[in-house]
Amino acid sequence: MTSTSEASHSRSLIVQIATYNTNLQGSQGTPQDLVDWLAPTLSASHFREPPDIVAVGFQELLPLHLGLTGLSKGVVASRDELLRSQIEKHNSSSGEHVAYTLVAKAVNVGVALLIYARDHGVGQRICDVQTAWTGFGPAWVGNKGAVGIRFRISSEFGAGGGEIMTFVCAHLTAHVHNMKSRLRDWEHMVKTLLFANTSRESTIADSSIYATSHLFVLGDTNSRLDVPMSDNGPLTHDEVVAQISTPEGRERAKNWDQLRREISLGNTFHGLREGEFWEFPPSYKYTIGEVDTFSQKRLPAWTDRILYTTYLDSPATPEASYIIPMLYTTVPSYTTSDHKPVVALLRVPSAAASSLTPMLRHYGNLPFQPAYYPALIKKYVGKLLGWVLGWFWCALWFIGAGHAGVGLGNFIVGAGAAAWWKVRWFGTN
Repeated sequence: MTSTSEASHSRSLIVQIATYNTNLQGSQGTPQDLVDWLAPTLSASHFREPPDIVAVGFQELLPLHLGLTGLSKGVVASRDELLRSQIEKHNSSSGEHVAYTLVAKAVNVGVALLIYARDHGVGQRICDVQTAWTGFGPAWVGNKGAVGIRFRISSEFGAGGGEIMTFVCAHLTAHVHNMKSRLRDWEHMVKTLLFANTSRESTIADSSIYATSHLFVLGDTNSRLDVPMSDNGPLTHDEVVAQISTPEGRERAKNWDQLRREISLGNTFHGLREGEFWEFPPSYKYTIGEVDTFSQKRLPAWTDRILYTTYLDSPATPEASYIIPMLYTTVPSYTTSDHKPVVALLRVPSAAASSLTPMLRHYGNLPFQPAYYPALIKKYVGKLLGWVLGWFWCALWFIGAGHAGVGLGNFIVGAGAAAWWKVRWFGTN
């Protein structure tokens, strides 16, 4: 991945993006000291300029049955205060307090996204904030899905113009053999993750995630490695670990990455660029409690990713971007999940002085056409089914004293006993 150096530093925004699959831990999934993840400007890159925008995404925010019932909103609300305090704490220096404001938060089942803006500067010009969500998986219940936040940064010279920023946090279908399902997840996302139209002249394309000046997609893509064959068959787990343990080995292993391959073929994440993810070890799957020990249950993979594109990027040069990645890495010190958090620090070319809002090149040539009414039906059918399933699951969990399987067994035994007593006392008629 190369960056186009012509992007002017005098007209740029610093955007920090962090993503973390917390492995269903609810309020216990985030350590109290977040400096390594949320303040890499101090701890990882030695970069001293506080970011203008901070985006924080979560996947598997809490156990699925609790997420389906809507309880994830409470977890996000509790994390907001912690996240903001940590961002401000670690970006303030020399006695100067740097304040941040929550622009918006969006959550659906276990996927959540929070956006913060620096009060002094860009935060004062943010307007037209919108959120959106969509669900993947069987019957669209949202065990996998995406949420989005969009806002306008008005022109430095008054209302109108300026630029639009769109952030999407996603969690795609798991397992190495499900690459085609992940391609369908992306198609479903483009078609159904739609923002509200803001004017009568707007078209359905204006609701798309591509109707923006800058697009950022973060989260658990569940991309896996298609490992090559050796003389004795596919590479073993230990052989893959040995390969990705060195920079030279990761340079080779990047070509095994499913997402990188499918992007190069034009099958998914259309128009999006990415930093050199192979510069850091894969973010999955680790033994919980260990800093650098990969679990034997899965092959290591770069599942957690941060991708981006901007209005200056050209489809003719898909490997180049005017967005400059100053940092892209994992945080190995987090050991409470089988994933490692990933963070990126990006210098984004700004259109703050523009009287017209520039749009992505893909805006006029969408990879998939949004479908508003089918999207609406799928979203709310999935939401209703998920809500029913979630509460039924919670009931089984309660009956089973914290174990849904035991609860199901108790339910079956109870139903059988009730049927027996009915026959015993009232007969078969």
